[in-house]
Amino acid sequence: MKLYLYSLTFILMIMISGCATSYYYTLPSAEFEEIDYKFDVKKVEVKNITVAYIDEGQGDDVLLLIHGLGTNAKSWMKNIPALSEKYRVIAVDLPGYGKSEKGNYKYSMSFYAQVLTEMLNVLGIEKATFVGHSMGGQIAMVTALNYPGKVNKLVLIDPAGFERFTEGEGDWMKAAYTIDLVKETTIRNIDVNLKMNFYETPEDASFFVTDRIQIRGAKEFEDYCYAVTRNVTGMIDEPVWAKLDQIKQETLIIFGEEDGLIPNPYLHGGRTEAIAKIGQEEIPNNKLVIIPECGHMAQFEKADVVNKEIIDFMK
Repeated sequence: MKLYLYSLTFILMIMISGCATSYYYTLPSAEFEEIDYKFDVKKVEVKNITVAYIDEGQGDDVLLLIHGLGTNAKSWMKNIPALSEKYRVIAVDLPGYGKSEKGNYKYSMSFYAQVLTEMLNVLGIEKATFVGHSMGGQIAMVTALNYPGKVNKLVLIDPAGFERFTEGEGDWMKAAYTIDLVKETTIRNIDVNLKMNFYETPEDASFFVTDRIQIRGAKEFEDYCYAVTRNVTGMIDEPVWAKLDQIKQETLIIFGEEDGLIPNPYLHGGRTEAIAKIGQEEIPNNKLVIIPECGHMAQFEKADVVNKEIIDFMK
């Protein structure tokens, strides 16, 4: 099966893109600021870091959308319109990604948890429901553990953090995942890696390819690659699988049944449901939803289902 062609789970997470055709080879380079998000983008200074975010809707209930490894706030484009009809929705570009500032930061899960909680403080938001996809799910859990007063509820979509890696497996992934590996990803591999994120790749997912190809020529591209590699280390070095029983917030867990990245297809293999049930069994107050015929990027591939589940959960 094509879902098992590539070895590193996190490699497959990062370089999300679409079908490789001759058109992609003619795309001009673009700076991160030039990528069209389809929504107005605002910026705020948080701990001397410029953080970009989309801010739609209004109300006392705030949803903070946290993207996964290698992507940005645009990955929530199918969720923001529906969710912002009922809630204030903030989709953030994590530092190192998209239109946010990039630099020599630690890029650990705790680093992001601190930035996001301080961002809420700067925006005058007492607490928010943290909605995290993949790496964003692990960041959301770390925030709930480190700053429980800032997290109202948790929504974890195909989250990293449930799956356990041995020390040797972690060391191997950290050593294999280099800046050059990210920088030198070919257009063909960008295409293949996109398809790893879906059960059936949606036609409207092509922007993942075009955006990823265009930023290869951006001035800050190497800084972005650095952030990605440090994030891999950050996920491995701050596991949450042993702390799930300490999460006190009400939690919605959503997995695509055919997630080709979780569990790690090279190191572990097996069915996604087995990993999903780790969260179901360990987190005290949760609801698990497994979506059939759906891959790793459930919020995009099955947006209507995910949006309804989140809205029902918030009620």
